[in-house]
Amino acid sequence: MKELKKLTLDRPTTYRIRLPGELHESWTDWDGKMTVTVEREGDGPPVTVLTGIVDQAALHSLLRRIYSLGLPLVSVICLECSSENGG
Repeated sequence: MKELKKLTLDRPTTYRIRLPGELHESWTDWDGKMTVTVEREGDGPPVTVLTGIVDQAALHSLLRRIYSLGLPLVSVICLECSSENGG
């Protein structure tokens, strides 16, 4: 059984952030640590997925930026801490 890592404020962790709609790849120029992909299920609307390794300060900064742009969140998942990643 895989041991779940404990979240800390100073240790970078892998996060996946999902937003409705389609953001351009250049949107991640703010720090270059997030990859941008767009997912589509059938004829459904696109969902932008930001994935990357950031610490808590960078995560909060990114979430504030998303909020200031008026973009809603679909989900924010800590991949290293969730059972979704096989943990």
